[in-house]
Amino acid sequence: MTTTEIIETEKQVLLGTYARPEFVLTHGEGAYVFDKEGKRYLDFVAGIAVNGLGYADEGAVRTLQEQATNLWHCSNLYYTEPQVRLAKLLVEHTFADKVFLTNSGTEAMEGAIKLARKWGKKTKGKDCFEFVAFEHSFHGRSMGALSATGQPKFWEDFEPMLPGFHFATFNDLDSAAKLITPQTCSVIVEPVQGEGGVYPADAAFLQGLRKLCDRHRCLLILDEIQCGLGRTGTFCAYEQYGIRPDMMVIAKPLAGGLPMGAILMTDEIAKHVKVGNHGTTFGGGPLIASVAEYVIKKIIQPDFLQRVRENGEYLRSRLESVRPTNPEIRAVRSKGLMFGVELSVAAQPLIEACAQNGLLACKAGDKILRLLPPLIVEKTHIDEAVRLLELSLQTVRDSHAEKS
Repeated sequence: MTTTEIIETEKQVLLGTYARPEFVLTHGEGAYVFDKEGKRYLDFVAGIAVNGLGYADEGAVRTLQEQATNLWHCSNLYYTEPQVRLAKLLVEHTFADKVFLTNSGTEAMEGAIKLARKWGKKTKGKDCFEFVAFEHSFHGRSMGALSATGQPKFWEDFEPMLPGFHFATFNDLDSAAKLITPQTCSVIVEPVQGEGGVYPADAAFLQGLRKLCDRHRCLLILDEIQCGLGRTGTFCAYEQYGIRPDMMVIAKPLAGGLPMGAILMTDEIAKHVKVGNHGTTFGGGPLIASVAEYVIKKIIQPDFLQRVRENGEYLRSRLESVRPTNPEIRAVRSKGLMFGVELSVAAQPLIEACAQNGLLACKAGDKILRLLPPLIVEKTHIDEAVRLLELSLQTVRDSHAEKS
């Protein structure tokens, strides 16, 4: 099929929930992807922080091929070794005592909400089922995860949401404290708000939430779906805040582009979960678990994480260096290789100009350009990305000048 045929056929057969640019991607290599016409794009979206190891990583491909010749799927009715190895690895390198493997971040959040409510009812009583979450947060698109999301634009027309969710102001500890009651079972927070604009939490804020949860006997649930697994320069983002959660959800880069998420929890939560309380047909299957083990073993290496930190600092310095000559850039927020570039103009036309010029970027709000390069990005890629961003800003300026 040609590019035009693919796009026109999609309109006929797929539910139209995405606004896609009019090119068709066919393959990728390293930090680049290619379309059907052979055009190359430097990918600073990375599948929305999913392709941490970039494209066509030799070890990931080899691991997938080897496992594919053995066992793809047998359901969670039976033991499989790859699932156990992966869970052991996650336990060894995080706060967690137990792991539940899912197919996505949304499913992980959905499960975390269930487990938190059971913990609350078992330990504090039947009325302990409420949550404190935060404005501008994003936790997923299923009904439970959506109910915890502090952005009405995502849940308008799908109401009523699940009862019991209350929204405080992010980075405002007093705001959260006022919402915690004897009915609160958990506080849910992203260490870095991703979809909400790439806003890192203040250390005092997360540390204060930990203390509030301890004082009121609530669970602290961290959503590290986007900011975890090396994205911020440490394996888990919480490591940089001097705290430990009671439960955490992860996903995106976990299996290198294959669908997988996980709920990580302490024994205090796990001991209340009985056989049949939760489940998944596909979650933690041997094929994907094998790849996830490979990905995690690569990301946890100290030199790998050091490069993420160094390249994050380099990208920030390069963006700051071009701000004086590009007044559209109002501010740069970042943690590791997770960037929000606040603009004085709409982000969408700039994203379209970037794609035309060979750079893929996305947004985190109407005027926030989001950059999520693969974790294997190099300084040469960063230099190229900043050059293409400047070129695209000029494209937008020229377009505005023509219209005026």
